[in-house]
Amino acid sequence: MSNAGGIRLLPVPETAKFIDPDYYIWCGSMVRDPQGQCHLFYSRWRRTLGHNAWVTHSEIAHAVSNHPLGPYRHQDVALPPRGTLCWDGLCTHNPTVLAFGGKYYLYYMGNTGDGRAARDLNWVHRGNQRIGVAVADHPEGPWLRQDAPLIDSDPGFHDAICTTNPSVTTRIGGGFLMVYKAVADRLPAPFYGPVVHIVAESDDPTGAFVKHADPIFTAEGASFPAEDPFIWQSDGRYRAIVKDMGGYFTKAGRSLATFSSANGRDWLLDSSPLLSTTEICWESGRVQPLMALERPQLWLDKDKGVLFCAACTDGEHSFNVHIPVEILHK
Repeated sequence: MSNAGGIRLLPVPETAKFIDPDYYIWCGSMVRDPQGQCHLFYSRWRRTLGHNAWVTHSEIAHAVSNHPLGPYRHQDVALPPRGTLCWDGLCTHNPTVLAFGGKYYLYYMGNTGDGRAARDLNWVHRGNQRIGVAVADHPEGPWLRQDAPLIDSDPGFHDAICTTNPSVTTRIGGGFLMVYKAVADRLPAPFYGPVVHIVAESDDPTGAFVKHADPIFTAEGASFPAEDPFIWQSDGRYRAIVKDMGGYFTKAGRSLATFSSANGRDWLLDSSPLLSTTEICWESGRVQPLMALERPQLWLDKDKGVLFCAACTDGEHSFNVHIPVEILHK
């Protein structure tokens, strides 16, 4: 399989797939507890509501396995609905989990609204998207949620409409670095835009995070070039895997692209940035074309790991695929 940004994707075991006949399964972020059990936090919503109900009815659920590649079994719902009056009361989505200092931090997008699943997006819920964090002493929970968003929108800023898709890593030299997706109010409703990404930094995993003014992962002439960033540290630099919305960075259509940064604020496209097109290469040799391969979340153990991605072959169902990886050091 392909190499990019110091990452080699390996063929996928047929069992490294988490699917449920009754639910769309999308985002997946994994952490291992001190006993070695793997905990996958993932987004799910009932298939009867249709694909676009992710924005109104998604909930972050919790599955476990004895091995990073699975198979995983559903255990419970980590962040269930908690009422329309809460900022994240009806929908939780985009989990990314971080273990630090003996605690676990579950970053996510939450929203509220009228609770109506729509054939198109429910734009009220989309406009109410904000980033939050829940904290626990163990991945089993309980998860303590906050009364206010961790990253709110700011009028006149790049995130004036909404904040979503957080990714967080420890900062070189101490503290925490976040990259998140932001939607501005400079283009027509209801989509608005441009859609860009913002860097924010904090000395504490629960904030306050200070936003940097200049957007990253931009492309000339594109109002929505990228989304779904995942960031981490490797060899004294920051790395990122980003969904390329239309080949703006890879020249390969919708794909996964790799970037790097020395300081976490200024990001450069890798010289060979194409990590994957929308397909899965299974261990059997079968190559499965997909409609979508996105929401990358990387779990690493030294030079090996797993890339968790949302996948779907059509709009009728989706699953999470767990791709083995090797890290190549220069």
